[in-house]
Amino acid sequence: MNSESPKLRVAVAAPLTHELVELFEREPRIELLHDPSLLPPMRFPADFHGDPAFERTPEQQGRYEEMLDSADAHFGIADGSSRALARAVEANPRLRWVHTMAAGGGAQVKKAGLTDEQLDRVIVTTSAGVHGRPLAEFALFGLLAGLKDLPGLSRDKEDRDWPTDRRPLGMLAGSRVLVAGLGGIGREVVRLLDQLGATVIGYSRRSDDAIEGLSERIDPADVLSALADVDAVVLALPDTDVTRGSIDAAFFAALKPGSVLVNVGRGSVVDEDALIAALKSGTVSFAALDVFAVEPLPADNELWSLPNVVVSPHTAALDPAEERRIVELFVSNATQLLDGRPLQNVMDRHDFY
Repeated sequence: MNSESPKLRVAVAAPLTHELVELFEREPRIELLHDPSLLPPMRFPADFHGDPAFERTPEQQGRYEEMLDSADAHFGIADGSSRALARAVEANPRLRWVHTMAAGGGAQVKKAGLTDEQLDRVIVTTSAGVHGRPLAEFALFGLLAGLKDLPGLSRDKEDRDWPTDRRPLGMLAGSRVLVAGLGGIGREVVRLLDQLGATVIGYSRRSDDAIEGLSERIDPADVLSALADVDAVVLALPDTDVTRGSIDAAFFAALKPGSVLVNVGRGSVVDEDALIAALKSGTVSFAALDVFAVEPLPADNELWSLPNVVVSPHTAALDPAEERRIVELFVSNATQLLDGRPLQNVMDRHDFY
């Protein structure tokens, strides 16, 4: 920001509770533009899209766009819409920063079709890391449910069967787990798994810095050769041209039979037909899935009916403090921007994550 504009005009473009609006006051140089009447009401915690039945009158739409077009920064992508984002960037030459509510949001930004000049001018940051702990806990839940044979225990309970064979259950301690994707979520998964005694290997295309608890970092090109020795896989991959569909039939063919799979990244990275075949054959003994190729998951998708699958409706990241952490991240970044320092979670303008 230049000396003639000591404040940062921030337009709240996503629904937000009144209590959290007050957190913006922690950075006194923020000039907040917020009109709840122009935003759809939230239906549940962290509902940043709001009620889909909400519609603005033409007069309200004009005021909403006027607010967006007078701001230096947007808290949220306008209406969660690529088209609205493209309009706002084109109409407002002073816009310098857009923050997404999601850990990703790259697909929306890419779809907006911004020019190189616009991508140079407008920094996009994400809420990556905010969801790390709850998603890591879901990953642990999925791993333990698979290793401890939750489907078998549930079946025995339903049948009121007390088996006489005393079959042993798996252990997370001592198991070998592959974590695919070593961003904020993957790093937290690695840390927790290490504390529970698992041996963790992982891969990522972005960074090669040291990660607490990671026993071995493998090259993405060597993944298939590593799969025969792992007991479980946690997917924490973003949606990019490279990762999309990468967990495919060849991946499952190379996997150690009876492995557990958890996906807390993006549903688009998994070939679901190949996964269903692996679940039926026993190559994957259990899968805990929070994300899917198509959401909501269609009623006729076979994943609903497989007994060795847990379906979570893309809610594993939700926890009561999520909204607060996102606002706190934004305010911290606002201070960074105003002080001329680098921002956290800047979206890669090539891979859009």
